[in-house]
Amino acid sequence: MYGSTGSAAREQAPPRPEAGGAREADPAPVAAPAPAKTSVLRSGALMAAGSVVSRATGFVRSAVVLAALGAGFLGDGYTVANTIPNIIYMLLVGGALNAVFVPELVRAAKEHRDGGAAYTDRLLTACTVALLALTAAAVLAAPLIVDAYTPEAYTPAQRSTVIALARFCLPQILFYGLFTVLGQVLGARGRFGAMMWTPVLNNLVIIGVFGLFLYTSHGGRDALGTADTRLLGIGTTAGIVVQALALVPSLRAARFRWRPRFDWRGSGLTRPLRNAGWLVLLVLTNQIAYWVVTVLSTTVGHRAGGFGYAAYTSAYQLWIVPQGIITVSLVTALMPRMSSAAADGDLGAVREDVSYALRSSAALVVPAAALFAALAPWVMDCVSGYGKVTAAEVAAMAGMLTAFAPGLVAFSAQYVLARGFYALSDTRTPFFLNLVIVACNAGLSYAAYLLLPARWAVTGMAAATSLAFTAGAAVTAYALSRRLGPRTGGRTATALRTHLRLLAACLPAAAAAYGAARAAGGLGAFAAAAAGTAALALVVVLLARPLRLAEITDLLDSLRRKVRR
Repeated sequence: MYGSTGSAAREQAPPRPEAGGAREADPAPVAAPAPAKTSVLRSGALMAAGSVVSRATGFVRSAVVLAALGAGFLGDGYTVANTIPNIIYMLLVGGALNAVFVPELVRAAKEHRDGGAAYTDRLLTACTVALLALTAAAVLAAPLIVDAYTPEAYTPAQRSTVIALARFCLPQILFYGLFTVLGQVLGARGRFGAMMWTPVLNNLVIIGVFGLFLYTSHGGRDALGTADTRLLGIGTTAGIVVQALALVPSLRAARFRWRPRFDWRGSGLTRPLRNAGWLVLLVLTNQIAYWVVTVLSTTVGHRAGGFGYAAYTSAYQLWIVPQGIITVSLVTALMPRMSSAAADGDLGAVREDVSYALRSSAALVVPAAALFAALAPWVMDCVSGYGKVTAAEVAAMAGMLTAFAPGLVAFSAQYVLARGFYALSDTRTPFFLNLVIVACNAGLSYAAYLLLPARWAVTGMAAATSLAFTAGAAVTAYALSRRLGPRTGGRTATALRTHLRLLAACLPAAAAAYGAARAAGGLGAFAAAAAGTAALALVVVLLARPLRLAEITDLLDSLRRKVRR
């Protein structure tokens, strides 16, 4: 649904009236009213700021981990052990919690006499029970899970190390889940900042843990002992625990008190559970593609060394930063508004918000993709070129980031479009559309493994991800456009036209960025990256008015007004 709606004036408009008329109010509602666009922008800016700090400390964390463990077996093994809890959580409950909670809580606040308080308590209780059972089962099954994600070529000692790390890390599942559900409760109440800022605490804990490891091991070890495994495993899980518990003060400030309730029968949980079921299937199919990439890249890394899963993960984590900072922040702030409009049957308003999110996020995501494509060698050197990471490994990660770069725009758009369906309480359609991404990603990644040399195989898998998201965004846009109906309104810039204009601005900007970075390369990676970024930003700004990029020119005008004041 690269269709547009709305004008620049609407983006500063006051809250739209409820299409469904007046509803029964509660003195202490669970969900906040649908925010105005100005409120959305303020909330998005707060979340973006938290996400920037979180990502910045996250890169410091990644650099410290790489410096301590390198990009070989220890780096791969720790990455697999620490990623498995997140995989299992997202596979079975995480995706469902992220997408289902806010629409259901907003709907309950509109329809229930108590503002949805009892419904929220029941939903939280059911989720916590499921998380506890899942965590216990995962810890018991750690050897089987590790074997599924690691190559058979691992020695018994290497396998034991990864299993031991995984057992310490798997309790993260419970705290990932609590962090998500409590954060969604805050989001439904119009409080968005804490969920973006508390991950900073997690990063700081892990930086401290690996800093202690580097100190006690005098710069790292070639193998982990029992004490090392315990320190890294427990320390990593402690970061997630702190992250989850840090939401409690914000919940208290929002006057939320959770009272566990087990009277689930006939309480209206059937619909969210049904929607969650489709999302579990969606995430399950996603994990098929991820499993293919993980197994193939760890196999390549075991054979070639330094060009495997750890390198892929480092490039991937950097690639998703713009989407996480910009798109996720904006859509998270918009989601209560979109859900409220959908509950009232106002599909035109949902279309407006989806189009607004596509255009506004693209104004920064498209230049970010151009930056990654043009400056990958210097950016990766700044982020990962430390400790045991060699120049050849940095070059490999830079190639992977370049291959990822073109898909960033589609990755961001796909996130927005899927949330359009979720606001409508439709998780079935996104499941079938997502199969396009899964099939492309898994199939093309396997082709890269078979056809490319070991040095370039994982880079080919990164390119496969870009192509997969591009195909997925195209079919999802078409399906959502048909679902929301025809566009209304006058002269409005379509989201597709905005993307094309941004591309026209960013192609010469990327060339200028590359030239500036090459010219400043003798001063080091940081100077080259800074020079290239400045050149890219300057060219985009200069071309914004001739190309009528309203999203950028409006932002510049707003900044000028604030500077004058």
